[in-house]
Order: sequence, then C-alpha cells, then structure tokens
Amino acid sequence: MDPKRENSVFVQIMEFDTKKPEEIMALMDEWRSGTMNRNMVTQDMMGRCQDRPNHYVAIMHFPSEKEAQRNNKMEETERFAKRMAELCDGPIVFGDYDMIRDNS
Repeated sequence: MDPKRENSVFVQIMEFDTKKPEEIMALMDEWRSGTMNRNMVTQDMMGRCQDRPNHYVAIMHFPSEKEAQRNNKMEETERFAKRMAELCDGPIVFGDYDMIRDNS
C-alpha cells in the first residue's frame, strides 16, 4: 500500500535529554496558549524513556506537512525552539513522519 502523503496526518518527533522536564512542559503550555487559534497542532504528547531517565520525546500531530511547516515559521515557534534548546542537555533530534496508520 502506498498512502497518499498529502492526505495523511503529519507528525514531528523531538528526542532530547534534559534534567528540566517540568520547565519544558511549562514552555510547551506557554507556546500553546500564546499561539491559540493560530498553531495547527492537533495533539501533543511527551514521554520519558524508562531505560534512560533524562531522555524524552515530544510528539506533535499536524493535519499536514504544509501546516507543520507554516507552524514552524511562526515567530513564537522560533522563540520556543531557542528556549527549549537552552533547557536541554545536548542537541534535540528532530524527525518528520507521515502517519500511515492510527488505530486510536
């Protein structure tokens, strides 16, 4: 099966290490409220790795890749990314994915 890219949900995943997860979650909340009615995130989640206690993933769902790109160009998103990088212990690894199955 070859799903059509333009019709699938788009997901951005950030992997990072931090000793300040509460500050990152507060930063995410601040970004969401500061961009309300303008950001295109339909769902966001954050998970902590059981085997690496300071390793996390943040998963952001968007209606499309185009909407994710538009979202990334917002001034607030640029400020968020800079501040998040300051709270992390090392680089943030980004991944972009077309969701081809969702059984939720």
